[in-house]
Amino acid sequence: MKPLALALRFLIAEVGAIVAFVWWGIDVGDFGIVLGLFVAFAVIGLWAAFVAPKALRRLDDPARIVLELVIFAGATAAFFALGQPIVAIVYAVVAVLTAVATRYWGEPTP
Repeated sequence: MKPLALALRFLIAEVGAIVAFVWWGIDVGDFGIVLGLFVAFAVIGLWAAFVAPKALRRLDDPARIVLELVIFAGATAAFFALGQPIVAIVYAVVAVLTAVATRYWGEPTP
């Protein structure tokens, strides 16, 4: 179950967040794509610096899960702003479940 939880967390929760922010930026119009890309790269930077297993300054729980949930909440809000409530709800449920599951079955160690 651990590999499945990790794969779902990466594919749906992490990549899904990036998709949500970029898609939201495109939907904003004009220079929104720049804003969407900026937010997406900021999230990638935060994840790489503080959440990823090999992060140099990896946060301990509960701070790490709080940061994860803030990122997932932002992505959920982006999906809602795009007029995609079903996608937002499914994304939120899967993101939270994978965050909890990876802690239950164990995260990869650096």
